[in-house]
Order: sequence, then structure tokens, then C-alpha cells
Amino acid sequence: MVHGPDRIGIFRSPGRHATLHEQKYFERGEPFPIAVSLGHDPLLFAAGAASFGVDTNELEWAGAVKGAPIDVLTAPYTGLPVPAAAEIVLEGEIMPGEALPEGPFGEWHGYYASDQRPEPFIRVKSIMHRDDPIVLGAGVGRPPDDTTYMNAIMRCALTWNFLAAGAVPDVRGVWHLQRFLLCVVAIRQRYPGHAKQAALLASQAPGTSYLGRYVVVVDDDIDITDSQDVLWAMCTRVDPERDIDIIRRCWSGPLDTAIHPDQRGVNSRAIIDATRPYEWRDRFPKPARVSRELEHRMLDKWGAAFFAPVDGDLDARHIADQADSRAGA
Repeated sequence: MVHGPDRIGIFRSPGRHATLHEQKYFERGEPFPIAVSLGHDPLLFAAGAASFGVDTNELEWAGAVKGAPIDVLTAPYTGLPVPAAAEIVLEGEIMPGEALPEGPFGEWHGYYASDQRPEPFIRVKSIMHRDDPIVLGAGVGRPPDDTTYMNAIMRCALTWNFLAAGAVPDVRGVWHLQRFLLCVVAIRQRYPGHAKQAALLASQAPGTSYLGRYVVVVDDDIDITDSQDVLWAMCTRVDPERDIDIIRRCWSGPLDTAIHPDQRGVNSRAIIDATRPYEWRDRFPKPARVSRELEHRMLDKWGAAFFAPVDGDLDARHIADQADSRAGA
């Protein structure tokens, strides 16, 4: 947010790297040097939003994915490394105790959750830019938006890595529905308590822990990218008293819409074991459904005729017309 010719607003979520760095400078009574890059390689955009651990260098990660180093130059005022190919770089400092009203801005979960409130601002000391700079933007709002799937892929990978590092065996997939508010983990059960172990660890994983709401663990016969399949597992394999646990006072922040504005900072989350109970899984009723192979063959053969989308929805008249024509033929 532009506050003046040399002042711009900035929002840093609690517990994120920018906030942690800022706290260290303020504890010493020093201004916090900062550089803002605009219009750079989309890989850097993805890296910046990924919530890597404190020991991961986002520039190195982006270079590894790209297969070549990310060129940087030293910003003249702060001395910080900034992307050499950026369209615009703003640098300056944040002073302890200074704040200006900022917002409201639309946020990733589809609300103007930030309202207007005091936030720190950057005293801009240097501006570097290309001629006629082009800035890559990403509009945020009610999901899915420009950032939904990028964040889902990145955060799912972080959560899956965290589970693997925590020695959770046979994780078959991780997917986030509704950004990181609902994390679904598929496992092949190997022992009693396996599902609860995966759920507890996933709830605190780097890709899930901030402002998470639900973690659902399912068997590996469930398509975790299909919300209907996940809901089917939850509705038919979960006994609420036995399979739902609430974890309290977890990491949240000022954008949490479900928490009273005066009490934001921590939240609760539910971990849901939507797997067949391990102790009697062999006696659990078998699903009444065709095989995945047959389902895919039928959709390949008939899907285009029977499920033609019209303005994003299924047209019932089209389906009926097609059925009549098939019957007549």
C-alpha cells in the first residue's frame, strides 16, 4: 500500500521469516533493512510463498528447480542480495514502533479479513527499475484464485517431506483442499495408530501448520484430489466420538476469520481419522463401486457425450437429449 512518495505498507504474518528477522533487529533497537522485489521469475514468487524451513535459501531452491543459478546483485542501500532480473526493486528500512493504517485487502481465503489496522511501513531509500517495467501480479480472493494451485502443490510437497522425515511410512499422497485450511493425507495402513500419527504430524508440518483448520487421513483407495471422494470417506468411515480429536492453541494469525478479532493469534484444529479401523479393517464392508480401470474406460468412451459442460455446469437437458439419441440409435 502506497502511503506517500517514500513510504509503502507491508504485511508480515506472525512466525514468518520476515517477522522473525524484524524482531531480531528491533530487539537490538535497530532499524530493519528490507528489499522488495517486483516482477521477477515466477519461481521466486512460488518460493517466497512456500513456507520453507529457516535453513532453506529460497534463491538456492529456485536455482535448483530451474537448473541454473538465480543471478543476484547487491542492493546499494541495504547490501541485500536481490534478483538481478527483477523489474523493480524497492529497498529501505522499517523503524521500531512506527505504523500506519493499512487495508483492507482481499485475502487468499476469500475475505477482506485484514480489515484496516496499523501495520509497519517501509521508509524507501532506493528504487531500481527497468525501463517500462512489467510486474507479474496475482489476484487473491475466494478460492480458487491465481495462487490456489501453486500454493497447494508447494505446501503439499512440504507436508509430505515433513511426514517422511518424521518416519511415517507408506504415505501415498498429500493434497490441500481450500488452500492449507483442509489437508488430506492418504496412507496405506501398516499398524494401529498409523493414521493418528500421520494426522498429528501433518497438522504441524511447514506446509500446513500456519492457520490450518482440518487434517483428514484416508486410506489409499480414496482420490484425495476429489472432494466428493474425501467426503464419502469422512461420512462412512468416521465415528465422530472415536475418530475426531481437537488440538488447541495452534499457530494462527490476524487473518483467521473464525476467531474473534480481539483474540486472533492461536486457533484449534481437528484431526480426523477417515480410514477403516485398523483392528477390524478386514471385516469392513467392501465398497460398492466399479473398479477405477472400468470407470476410466467408460469416461474415456462416453464422457464427452454425456458430461459436456455448459458455462462450467452440467446441462441436464443436454444429458437427456444425448441419452434419448443413444436409446433411439
